[in-house]
Amino acid sequence: MIINLVRIDDRLIHGQVTTVWTKEAKAERIIIVSDEVANDQIRSALVKQAAPPGIKVSVVSIDKAAAVYKNPKYENDTVFYLFTNPTDVLRLVNADVPIKEVNIGGMSFKEGKKQITKAVSVDENDISAFKKMHEMGINLCLKAVITDPNVDFIKFL
Repeated sequence: MIINLVRIDDRLIHGQVTTVWTKEAKAERIIIVSDEVANDQIRSALVKQAAPPGIKVSVVSIDKAAAVYKNPKYENDTVFYLFTNPTDVLRLVNADVPIKEVNIGGMSFKEGKKQITKAVSVDENDISAFKKMHEMGINLCLKAVITDPNVDFIKFL
């Protein structure tokens, strides 16, 4: 499997992802990697319906994403991984999926989170996951929209 883009955006498939990030990814498939979304039939169906024309969308658990990545049947497929949070990204990395860079787009504010940029709010679990990925040499790039400059996300933590 060829990973063209990895993005954290808790809104998943929405206008920016449909019109801009999917084109930037140049991928045949968007894979939403989330145990939570994979186990929510309504949310899973809604994000699939929001897919851009001609792009396949899969919603899978973290374990299934790791298994599919390792399946030789998909070795030439190009993918755009979409996550809701950094903990799920780290779990996939720890399952031996070689993610080199993560684009951080949007993580909404909720109780227990601290807003660190206009589009990103984090809690202690998020911070820990980001720091572990950084220590592993994964490039963490803050870029809410495509026209934003690449900003090293670790400095916000």
